Amino acid sequence: MANFYNEMQAGADGAVREHYQAFGDWLAEQPPEGIERKRAESDLIFRRVGITFAVYGNEAGTERLIPFDIIPRIIPASEWRQLEAGLVQRVKALNMFIHDIYHDQNIVKAGVIPAEQIFKNAQYRPEMQGISVASDIYAHIAGIDIVRAGEGEFYVLEDNLRVPSGVSYMLENRKMMMRLFPDLFARYQVAPVAHYPDMLLDNLRSVAPVGVDDPTAVVMTPGMYNSAYFEHAFLAQQMGIELVEGKDLFVSDNTVFMRTTRGPRRVDVIYRRIDDDFLDPLAFRPDSSLGVPGLLAAYRAGRVTLANAIGTGVADDKSIYPYVPDMIKFYLSEAPILNNVPTYQCRRKEDLAYTLANLSKLVVKEVHGAGGYGMLVGPASTDAEIEQFRQRLLTRPDGYIAQPTLALSACPTYVDAGIAPRHIDLRPFVLSGKTVSMVKGGLTRVALKEGSLVVNSSQGGGTKDTWVLER
Repeated sequence: MANFYNEMQAGADGAVREHYQAFGDWLAEQPPEGIERKRAESDLIFRRVGITFAVYGNEAGTERLIPFDIIPRIIPASEWRQLEAGLVQRVKALNMFIHDIYHDQNIVKAGVIPAEQIFKNAQYRPEMQGISVASDIYAHIAGIDIVRAGEGEFYVLEDNLRVPSGVSYMLENRKMMMRLFPDLFARYQVAPVAHYPDMLLDNLRSVAPVGVDDPTAVVMTPGMYNSAYFEHAFLAQQMGIELVEGKDLFVSDNTVFMRTTRGPRRVDVIYRRIDDDFLDPLAFRPDSSLGVPGLLAAYRAGRVTLANAIGTGVADDKSIYPYVPDMIKFYLSEAPILNNVPTYQCRRKEDLAYTLANLSKLVVKEVHGAGGYGMLVGPASTDAEIEQFRQRLLTRPDGYIAQPTLALSACPTYVDAGIAPRHIDLRPFVLSGKTVSMVKGGLTRVALKEGSLVVNSSQGGGTKDTWVLER
């Protein structure tokens, strides 16, 4: 872990960066046993509250606690302004792209993106062709994964536009830090994040169907066995709206209703945390018991808003990711503020040849993969694992992309051996409605294993509170 950007310290002498100075002074005053007590207290509280994450395929148990690190990731105001401008620009272009491909398809006609990359994509939904959605917004909630590498430059690693999760941990992490270390907040002007549920509800209500003045919004969950169920229940409770499952809703006369003890109540906006395939058994998977029969028909009729829209996933697929800078130029006539990570598309002969020749140096990802699964981190893999992956690439090259192994920035992290640097990323949450907005912050994920670059919770990663300074 020698060549990486250290979020707290600069240069070979380890001088503390200016925005971390007050924290560094505070940390030096803390006895090690006091910090350990605070960490144990945070674990106990998170367990009591029930903030857990289900790990599919984990034979030891279905749920576990996501490790929380008590050392915050601090971002100065000037850096956040750059990030925010780049995120707003990117999400605007992504929404314009999704609208375009389901309507005029100008970006395809212009030859910017090959047609087969879109229309043969598993996430493309022909059922959405020609459907008008409220305010032309498709990705109402976007989680954009940001990494810092090299000399400290920010890169977009991934766009999450289907059902991005993690915002509940952003909120709970802040509550935990304010409870454990109130004195620290007296030393810093940290931007608040607690108003995110209010922003989210305002955003959802702003994209209600035309003519609805006082919209009813709900959160739709697959149920308690979903890995992110805690978040679904948490957000519904924080917004003061109903948490529903498919069986709680029905469609009549192209209108969605919720069953209540006082009789049916119309539903205007559904913040759905269910994948497209399971939303409507009449339109997609007929064996789905999670969805609502007739929901697509109500959606097509403009009688309900789904956030995020059906078919949004075509824009966050890893095979589309390399084209996002081109989208920004095409739709906004602007240069991208945030760069992509350089990406090799293995469907291209020359990119495949380069990838096969450099597997030990690259990160190779499945284009439809998520959660850190289905990927190869070349420098951390054995010769046998590399050779096994080589065969996968040769069998189905169009199913993979490759990227250089970035030396992700690292942040001091409290581990069993004490305080040590661990690699991190950042997922800010961008809301699109009448305006594009976000809270100043996001979910910082941390790879707790020494040298690891995989921050995903499903792969043993943890989380940190993210402090954006007001000045």
